[in-house]
Amino acid sequence: MNILIIGSGGREHALAWKLRQSEYAERIFVAPGNAGTAQVATNVDIAITDFEVLAKFADDFDIMMVVVGQEAALVAGIHDYFKKLENLRHILVIGPCKDGAQLEGSKDFSKQFMQRHNIPTARYATFTEANYVDAISYLENHNYPVVLKADGLAAGKGVVIPQNFEEASRQLEGMLHLRRFGEAGSKVVIEEFLEGIELSAFILTDGKEYILLPEAKDYKRIGEGDTGLNTGGMGAISPVPFADAAFMQKVEERIIKPTLAGLQAENISYSGFLFIGLMKVNDDPYVIEYNVRLGDPETEAILPRIKTDLFELFRALHDGELDNFNLEIDPRTAATIMLVAGGYPEDYGKGDVISGLEATNDVLVFHAGTTQNDKGQITTNGGRVIALTALGNNLPEALTKATTAAEKITWKNRYFRKDIGFDLR
Repeated sequence: MNILIIGSGGREHALAWKLRQSEYAERIFVAPGNAGTAQVATNVDIAITDFEVLAKFADDFDIMMVVVGQEAALVAGIHDYFKKLENLRHILVIGPCKDGAQLEGSKDFSKQFMQRHNIPTARYATFTEANYVDAISYLENHNYPVVLKADGLAAGKGVVIPQNFEEASRQLEGMLHLRRFGEAGSKVVIEEFLEGIELSAFILTDGKEYILLPEAKDYKRIGEGDTGLNTGGMGAISPVPFADAAFMQKVEERIIKPTLAGLQAENISYSGFLFIGLMKVNDDPYVIEYNVRLGDPETEAILPRIKTDLFELFRALHDGELDNFNLEIDPRTAATIMLVAGGYPEDYGKGDVISGLEATNDVLVFHAGTTQNDKGQITTNGGRVIALTALGNNLPEALTKATTAAEKITWKNRYFRKDIGFDLR
């Protein structure tokens, strides 16, 4: 079977790498891909939201499965586009339709959804530029710290946590008046700060049945000790030591099952991954956010732990057999470290030649922001450049392997955090 993966990051490289292991995967294409996906699949130079060209490619190359990695394509309605074309509606699209993608596409929508279905989450209020004065008044009377979220897609960077009113009002002005996050920040969710520890749960679902995938914990801040600006993710750990069976049962009973029941009650179709960002407060789970695809860099940590053929998992989704599917998980710990360009998540350069990739025998190397120049050299092409995943019998062993490999890969101003998993050791 021919497969098309939509996206260009480390998540998409990990998906292509995992699907390449299946005997059922004949040709794998990635649009637009990167220098790493080119090693396990065929890259096609098509933008992720150019649905007309993607559809023609799928028809021309007899694509039978489309795996949507990046959220922008789902929020823009790629699944709906394929469904409406008679010659393509037979294709299995891994990713929800536009109505389901609202769970990620609008923070306000997802918060209202959680309220309607009694899913535990932080208290909140939503504001636009039109009621900016009310927003300021709300902040004046709020406890601190407080959480400000751009309503729309902001590449994982649309969240700030001001420590006082002055900082909060300045950030709100930057989002609503100055459009710091563009249209994504035209509406802002102001939310209470939950004191706890974060983790992420993942399921694959047809909207009714689901299968629980390995959980992960990622690290968003650029600086060690979780300091500095938010990024798309600087590393991840799986499994999460504090997410024991009792806690994960609470996640399933209080969050996953009510979420799927809510989707059914509202006639929202859903087929694909659902990523639930959680906060563990004491021993109870609260939803921070929904994402309608796998996370990045969490994908690079959880897929290496899934021993089962990923294609067969997708086929079980298609056949309505997720309830009876036996998912085999590697018990070892996966540690993923992200190597980023100097200056990220603000201004950073591109085009720097990467060296040392061949010296990493003991880890999995997933390309995120890379390309190949006209001399055949692999160069940087984004803020997050390379994700390195190591498997170990315990967390220290996995982290030592990943950090040792990270030291060997270099380019001008390369940076990575050396303390991933610091709060779990």
